[in-house]
Amino acid sequence: MMEETRGKLVRAAREAFAAKGYAAASMDDLTAAAGLTRGALYHNFGDKKGLLQAVIDQIDAEMAARLRAVGERASTPWRGLLDEYRAYVEMALEPEIQRILLLDGPAVLGDPSRWPSQNACLAETTRRIRALVADGAIPPVDPEAAARLLNGASLHAALWVAASDEPGAVLSKALDAFRRLAEGLARPT
Repeated sequence: MMEETRGKLVRAAREAFAAKGYAAASMDDLTAAAGLTRGALYHNFGDKKGLLQAVIDQIDAEMAARLRAVGERASTPWRGLLDEYRAYVEMALEPEIQRILLLDGPAVLGDPSRWPSQNACLAETTRRIRALVADGAIPPVDPEAAARLLNGASLHAALWVAASDEPGAVLSKALDAFRRLAEGLARPT
């Protein structure tokens, strides 16, 4: 029953946050759309901010699955990693991701690089870079440093695209610069 209640609230919040934005989505409207009370929201998420975190966690998990699929289609593990980063930045054009994850999320929850999902992504990227170095796919580099730089560059590129008045034009610039930056890791030193 509790999971069903949580699911209803997350679905209603996700729709409202995507359509109206976090600030304009009222808790009364959210709970009414879910057929629940404010008490259910408070009991399950603490407050509206906690509900936003749950929505972001759900979207982030969906994005991670999509990115894994992109990486798995690549010809090499290195190309897969770069394709995943490209796809991540491109997702900044998707209205729901743009509004909820990249605009409202940082405004309400703070620096995305400190979110638990980003820490998990950093650990996975560090592991993958360590394997790429061990396999000789890229020259020796500190795996954590490279992962932090790649993750930071892709996150800030996505934030830049999402906040831009001309996201398509900014996307092109961001992807070109990111590609050049990332390809530098594969060059012999």
